[in-house]
Amino acid sequence: MGRRVAAYPPLLLAACVLVALVAAIPLAFVVGYTVSTGWDEAWRLLVRPRIGELLVNTARLTLGCMVLTAVLGTGAAWLVERTTLPGRRIWNALLAAPLAVPAFVTSFGWVSLTPAVEGYWGALLIVTVSYYPLVFLPAAAALRGLDPALEETARALGHGPWRTFLRVVLPQLRPAVLGGSLLVGLHLLAEFGALQMLRYPTFTTAIFDQYESAFNAPAANMLATVLVLCCALLLTAELRLRGRRRYARVGRGAARSLEPVRLRGWTAPALVALFAVVALALGVPMGSLVHWLVVGASTAFPVASLVTTAATSIGLGLLAALLTTALALPVAWLSVRYRGSVSTLLERSTYVANALPGIVVALALITVSIRFVPSAYQTTGVLLVGYAILFLPRAMVSARAAIAQAPPVLEDVAHSLGTRGATTLRRVILPLIAPGVGAGAALVFLAVVTELTATLLLAPIGTRTLATEFWSHSSDIAYGAAAPYAALMVAISAPATYLLTRRTRNTS
Repeated sequence: MGRRVAAYPPLLLAACVLVALVAAIPLAFVVGYTVSTGWDEAWRLLVRPRIGELLVNTARLTLGCMVLTAVLGTGAAWLVERTTLPGRRIWNALLAAPLAVPAFVTSFGWVSLTPAVEGYWGALLIVTVSYYPLVFLPAAAALRGLDPALEETARALGHGPWRTFLRVVLPQLRPAVLGGSLLVGLHLLAEFGALQMLRYPTFTTAIFDQYESAFNAPAANMLATVLVLCCALLLTAELRLRGRRRYARVGRGAARSLEPVRLRGWTAPALVALFAVVALALGVPMGSLVHWLVVGASTAFPVASLVTTAATSIGLGLLAALLTTALALPVAWLSVRYRGSVSTLLERSTYVANALPGIVVALALITVSIRFVPSAYQTTGVLLVGYAILFLPRAMVSARAAIAQAPPVLEDVAHSLGTRGATTLRRVILPLIAPGVGAGAALVFLAVVTELTATLLLAPIGTRTLATEFWSHSSDIAYGAAAPYAALMVAISAPATYLLTRRTRNTS
């Protein structure tokens, strides 16, 4: 069980405040430009019909995708972890594999084959099959970690499989499903590449168009302001739904496997449904890449460029994963172990920048570096800070879930036995939270390897990544030339995705 304290540890609180201030740089940038624009001009820009159209487009796509990914991710996790589904280990890997394919590559795969996917329904389909693993993975991990005695007790009391799932299992999955859905929503609010290819206008694509036509245009800043408000609404809703329940337990339950639910006649429909999901999420984009690699008129394999861009992407991904995880840990620890209004505010503040498109985060850091630290302008350090701000929620969600399931009573026992400080951290805390923290770092790595817009603006001159090279060629409709970079992105992302599917095997 968690605990409350009257005062926060000073050093921990100071570290969390520093992280929150760094994460707030883009928000301060948006607010600052909004104020400098003037209230009259700001109001005129906000009440335009275009704002209403973009709000409707963004809201219905975000909410629709969050609902669909929650249902799809939870249902798939239950089939894989709790039923007699044939080949469960293989399905576990296949269902997580779409994380290795960037959403804009999936969109590229569909759009390059048929323009019929352009518009709302095509966008909803593609972002759903791209992002459902963000719900599937935490839901599957939570199912592996549940105490089997709870479900056995429910069945002993006469509850059938469905009633047991709805009344016993699903409530315990709430943190994982809500956390994953929150990531999906925040990511969609900031999605640019996939939606630009699908010609589906949202706030993010409109902001990019405004900045492209007029650098730091007031209209673009107003759009970013509305996007921040949407993010705040989403965070508030998730916080309300999450509630104040605690889910940590001392033991792992009975040292035996829970008897899986027998699908019987539902086995074939379940297999067909999962196969359809994998085919839509992986089959179409991978098939499209193979097609363009083989028959594309512009197809080429510049070995030197591929090796250089791959090495740059991997190096930036590893450095950003380490930095982002280091920033997320103190905030996650404070929010779980020392609950209160201050810790909640600090935790929530780390999510806001994730709802801003990468171009806004990049322009904020450019402005700050030019005005206050000119020597840092267009350096790798600023680029890594940009990645950390953008992807801090990915590390936060995983770290917070891991810490929430690490009972504080074990630390108390260690203290009673004379173990303190770094020894407790090394021998008790880190072994408990390492799988979740590692999963968060892997998620950050995956995001950085495929990040596009912030890299275009913040990367030092001459720095090229797989994503920027892919975008350059695909924007010129040179699909064959773009395909090798996309294929290499997938190949690099695949090992990290595989590790995510195995991160909690030992908790089952």
